[in-house]
Amino acid sequence: MTDDDPLQTALEKMRADGVADVAQKTFAHYYERLRAGDSGTLPESEIEPVEELPDADELPEDEPGAGEALEQTVVIKLNGGLGTSMGMTGPKSLLEVKDGLTFLDITVHQIRDLRERTGARLPLVLMNSFATREASLAALEPYIDLPVDDVPADFLQSKVPKLTAEDLAPAQWPDDPALEWAPPGHGDLYPSLLSSGLLDALLEGGYRYAFVANVDNLGAVLEPRILTWFAREQMPFLMEVADRTPADRKGGHLARRPDGGLVLREIAQTPEEDVEAFQDTSRHRFFNTNTLWIDLRALADVLAEREGVLGLPMIVNHKTIDPGDPQSPPVIQLETAMGAAIDVFDGARAVRVARERFAPVKTTDDLLALRSDAYELSEGGRIVLAEARAKAGEGAPLVKLDPAFFKLVRDLEERFPAGPPSLVGAQRLTVRGDIAFGAGVVVRGEVSVEHSGAGQRRIDDGTVLEG
Repeated sequence: MTDDDPLQTALEKMRADGVADVAQKTFAHYYERLRAGDSGTLPESEIEPVEELPDADELPEDEPGAGEALEQTVVIKLNGGLGTSMGMTGPKSLLEVKDGLTFLDITVHQIRDLRERTGARLPLVLMNSFATREASLAALEPYIDLPVDDVPADFLQSKVPKLTAEDLAPAQWPDDPALEWAPPGHGDLYPSLLSSGLLDALLEGGYRYAFVANVDNLGAVLEPRILTWFAREQMPFLMEVADRTPADRKGGHLARRPDGGLVLREIAQTPEEDVEAFQDTSRHRFFNTNTLWIDLRALADVLAEREGVLGLPMIVNHKTIDPGDPQSPPVIQLETAMGAAIDVFDGARAVRVARERFAPVKTTDDLLALRSDAYELSEGGRIVLAEARAKAGEGAPLVKLDPAFFKLVRDLEERFPAGPPSLVGAQRLTVRGDIAFGAGVVVRGEVSVEHSGAGQRRIDDGTVLEG
């Protein structure tokens, strides 16, 4: 190690903290690209819109080969987040979201239902972070029927040093050394599968396919029709995408390279002059739901060819070292997105899915809607729109809560002490100001509630708010 080379300093720091060799090699790959001047951007001039895609709803049911494919499939859920944006300090997956159940509880119910209906073994594996592992595994202990064969319950995602924006040296923050590290994005799925030994173990155990999704997306349930098609067509990689709406303007969208290959572009990869085109939902029609299907053999082959470094498009994220302090020193976090692997595998494809397969909880707005009667939890653990909304052809109600008073889960629950209002008949609920809601409040149509005075306004029990 030399003091003159910040990359070597960063690698030494990773070694000292026990970071796997594959993760070090991957970090070095992206560091060298950054140092060479790669900004990680993907301009509009280098891509083309995707016009048409196969539709999952049009895939045949009860196809031959479904049982064989299911028996070779593992379900992987990304579970590394703490929900810090909503004020949480523990795993986000342990947040109560519906009928007294957490994300993790509902995920287990979904797996159990699939096993019962299909007879497949379907292991559930979590990709945990160091911060989520202990509590999440403890929460799974009561489900004594969940483990399958010798498949482990989880594997760990890696971590990378934050870099000072000025000289790309590993950032130092003695007040809280944990803040010197960052997750390398969910693109870390691939090197972590390899370095943990899980990829080889799964292949040796007869598993060929992985269904991968975020644990907070309760709409992402393994669909046998998609799996059977994926296996029959011998695809190496498949991404589920949905139609973009104005609410999805900042989410990563699908595009084509001039040679016809598919590529994922994130907002952080978009040059400033192309942001308007990025956000044009009529031009770029499909967004990545972050639900993927992966041929594990194809993944192992590509990783072997590339010596463990998949080479996904780089995302250069500019942050402050303390996310809660905008005045703390600026840093760079090198990240990748797991969906970006669509640009790596020859023959990778995408499939259009219904919006119901995308129901994540990123904010307390999403959480209030999900906890309300606008959604129902089916016996199989599926989160579905209430029957009345579905029959009327209505989507989910749009909830916009004042972040000054509702951003954190504890603030939300203090202002809805009796639980969420009825939203089954609502199209939109907008709340501005410090407002508390009583029990049995009903929202119908498009409703805006405001309070700009001192103190807190209260909506009385049983109030009907109609727009």
